[in-house]
Amino acid sequence: MKKSKTLMGILMSILLIALLAACSDDASNSDGGDGGEQEYPSTVTIGTGSQGGTYYIWGGGLATLLEDLDVTANVEVTGGPVHNIQLLDSGDIQLGMATVGPLYEGYQGEVDWTGGKKYEDIRVIFPMYVTPFHWYSNADTGVTNIRDHAGERVGVGPAGGTPGTYNPQIYEVLGIETDEQVQAGASDMTTQMLDGQLDHIGFAAGIPIAAVTEAETQMEINIYGIDGEDRAKVIEELPFFQEFTVPEGTYEQQDGPIETVGQFNFGVISKNANEDFVYDLVKAFHENNDHMVSTHSSAKDATTEAILNNKTFPMHPGAIKYYEEIGIDLPDEVYPPEMEK
Repeated sequence: MKKSKTLMGILMSILLIALLAACSDDASNSDGGDGGEQEYPSTVTIGTGSQGGTYYIWGGGLATLLEDLDVTANVEVTGGPVHNIQLLDSGDIQLGMATVGPLYEGYQGEVDWTGGKKYEDIRVIFPMYVTPFHWYSNADTGVTNIRDHAGERVGVGPAGGTPGTYNPQIYEVLGIETDEQVQAGASDMTTQMLDGQLDHIGFAAGIPIAAVTEAETQMEINIYGIDGEDRAKVIEELPFFQEFTVPEGTYEQQDGPIETVGQFNFGVISKNANEDFVYDLVKAFHENNDHMVSTHSSAKDATTEAILNNKTFPMHPGAIKYYEEIGIDLPDEVYPPEMEK
């Protein structure tokens, strides 16, 4: 009898160890860590940007697309592209948006915000639009050029966001020494302007920017960009920028087309995201472009061919599968190490 009980105990111990090992394998496969590809998700957190910015509005449109895939979506306010890359890497969000500047710097791992870390597991999945940089000032100041920001207190955007990261770099390239640079979201900075606490704001997002529209409905503002030699110098020193023109009529108080600089935006995800999920999301994104345009007009630029704006950053295999199916000839450089062309 004692031998029988001992044998039963041994068998139960072996069974328990096997069950624990199986659970461990399941957890590894579902969390996207070194265990490999994640399972098809039931819930996704979308990293966006500050309230009043275009990313946040896009997040709502993407959430609706995900619901159509029976995936619950949470839209999270973040600092913007830099923050989204960091949050994707840590697994705190599962879908994000980023401009090419932070993507370039993240892969290189050579600028301060990376801390020397290379964010090489981020994958591009769909195109968005060009983010133009433009500035607006209280019209009473008479300011229509960023060179007049010298010695002034200026709003530059949220830390970790595209404007908050690159407005200071633009001032540095052009040798403009401001008195103070306020890092805050678009809505917060506009509130400060309406309250008389801030005269000049620089922001970058898909146009029209809701915060700029809000400002011009309540006060007189001057809206402007950078052109000529200043623009050429910025593009030379910061090559992830491109020329861009904000079309006439984008804002009511705009005085003709605005020449400036911009960066392209992409939807991004972890390399370990489920391939079927990424394929389904990218397919739904393009086949429901009218929905995204109704969410924000900048989505009109998110055509299937616009994915060719990405010439260097690795893409997710699920996205590549979709673009290959519809006949898009992708550059060799965007095929990731985990996938052979």
